[in-house]
Amino acid sequence: MQVAMGIKQMKHFNQHYQELRKLGKVAIGRRAGKVKAGTIFLFAVDPKGSILAARKMQGVTVLAKFHSLPQYVGEDIHYMDHYHPLVRQENKLTQQAIENAREVYLCVGRGDDQEFQSFTWISSLKIQLQLWKNKVRSKLKGSAE
Repeated sequence: MQVAMGIKQMKHFNQHYQELRKLGKVAIGRRAGKVKAGTIFLFAVDPKGSILAARKMQGVTVLAKFHSLPQYVGEDIHYMDHYHPLVRQENKLTQQAIENAREVYLCVGRGDDQEFQSFTWISSLKIQLQLWKNKVRSKLKGSAE
């Protein structure tokens, strides 16, 4: 069931990504949460760096959904760091995801995108499947004892 929900969440991500991609380039920032909620931030950006749309997904389960954040529309992605007044209002994980989106945008813009090409949603699915497999194994070991 967790795998099915993970696939549904990836479809949800892809839907929002495609919607923003129609507006312009999409900067994706992420901050994995270990105990706390993980955060993914999407910025649709025009060629000058002006934010056209912003969406955030934050949660600890596969039930997390994207939410629009209109307050970022019109802001310049080049200045989205922890000093920016809007960013300062967010929680730490969200701030880190926003700064990650900015960093990815700047790196890709200057052609330095090698490290960002390695992460795909397929690799994320593989990780989720491995975690699920390990969880099942540990439950089976626990019931056998």
